[in-house]
Amino acid sequence: MAEEMLRIEGVSKSFGPTKANKDVNLVLKKGIVLGLAGENGSGKSTLASMVCGMQKKDSGKFYKNGVEYDPSSPADAAKHGIAMVVQELGVVGNLPGVVNMFLGKMDKYTKGPLVDLKAMHKDADAVFEKWGLPKVPLDVAAGTLSIEQRKIMELARALITDPDFLVLDEISQALSQDNREVLYKFINNFISQGRTILMVTHDLEEMVEICNEIAVLRDGVIVESKPSKEYSMDELKRLMIGREVSGDYYRDDQEESYQKEVILSVENLNVPGKCENISFELHKGEILGICGLSDAGIHEVGSAIFGLEEGRTGTITVRTVNKVLKKPGDIIKTHGAYLSKDRDANGLMLDASIGDNLILPSARELSGTAAFLSPVKSRNLAQKASEAFEIKSTGLRHIVRRLSGGNKQKVNLSRWLVKDLDYIILDCPTRGVDIGVKAYIYSVLRKAKAEGLGIIMISDELPEAMGMADRILVMKNHKYAAMLSRNTDFTEDKIMEVML
Repeated sequence: MAEEMLRIEGVSKSFGPTKANKDVNLVLKKGIVLGLAGENGSGKSTLASMVCGMQKKDSGKFYKNGVEYDPSSPADAAKHGIAMVVQELGVVGNLPGVVNMFLGKMDKYTKGPLVDLKAMHKDADAVFEKWGLPKVPLDVAAGTLSIEQRKIMELARALITDPDFLVLDEISQALSQDNREVLYKFINNFISQGRTILMVTHDLEEMVEICNEIAVLRDGVIVESKPSKEYSMDELKRLMIGREVSGDYYRDDQEESYQKEVILSVENLNVPGKCENISFELHKGEILGICGLSDAGIHEVGSAIFGLEEGRTGTITVRTVNKVLKKPGDIIKTHGAYLSKDRDANGLMLDASIGDNLILPSARELSGTAAFLSPVKSRNLAQKASEAFEIKSTGLRHIVRRLSGGNKQKVNLSRWLVKDLDYIILDCPTRGVDIGVKAYIYSVLRKAKAEGLGIIMISDELPEAMGMADRILVMKNHKYAAMLSRNTDFTEDKIMEVML
């Protein structure tokens, strides 16, 4: 029988009246991947952060290799061989990537006011090479890297201390399909050396495939823990949510269906080094998926249409009002919206209230006299959006930063979908949300499609794109590779063949 790596005994944690974890008992053996499943807000990240010294437990004990372990900080956890890649991106955007890699470990590389960047690059490269991770440009500001590059850099940063226990909190949903395969190869290599991984992921198929064991948290309590092969998918969903999840949350039709009217046309869209000669039309009531491998340029297409990419050329026309989009404000003026993949950095005001976030996109319509927002209109709109999207919180004054990932995304989506939109660009709309919230978002998008909304859905997840889109634009090496139809072309093998 495998030796114990970590034992959790009776651990509890509360935030005011909210009990995030209640009397958690769990054993993680050496040489395994244990998956931690649960809805957003079930206590997964809180438990992981206590193990890694990011938060203090209220009661209970941890044992590492049979010895009681009570980390005072992440640095203290690292001394005990424990590291974590957090769900939300944890980089200092204006510092070079290599400096981000060694923050908190700079003593070795500093002499007086000087920093030995060459030595840092050498040691960073050694980590990437040792674990077979794709190289990331570390000499540029971390804030200029893509989410995928930053997430890979964060994984490499966690491995610098050569841990024997690693927590991966929602890392895979930031990665495209090819880099997910790299991650899985890394995981197999890591545990083959007798090390242990605690993996938090909302991708249940991935969890069953990758993890040796799965523990399910619901409302802060472990409700089941057993080998992954003993779970059925339906049982896993039921244990997470506390009820049966009936049916498939994707579309159940096999035909593309949308109106003839073209809402948005993109002609010869170019961004140097990011996307080349991209052309397509979005119809009323259509969900148009955009897919590709890492660095294919799919995310840049969305931000380029919005007007965020420098050097953009080509013509983007909103046909409903016959207006060419030139800058970000033009999308809002033409009844459109764009939601970035990185909702925290480019979408939400994290330190503002739910109410303030909900009313911001509608500020023009909510203006009263003398350019002030109407309090009554603002409150009514915020309340309507919060109730319609079932945002779980203590009220409209609840600070967004304190919400779970799923509820953050509900705020992000609802504040736009309460508006009278003609089209919307969604970049990875279900990244970092649980199966219950995913199902809810898909139902909202199906309803919006039926009401005539044109939707561009950029996705790193092929099942999502195949399950929701009428057509899929596949990109390869920054270029248009194919436009595939739901009627005949939606098989994973066919799409992957085009991508590769």
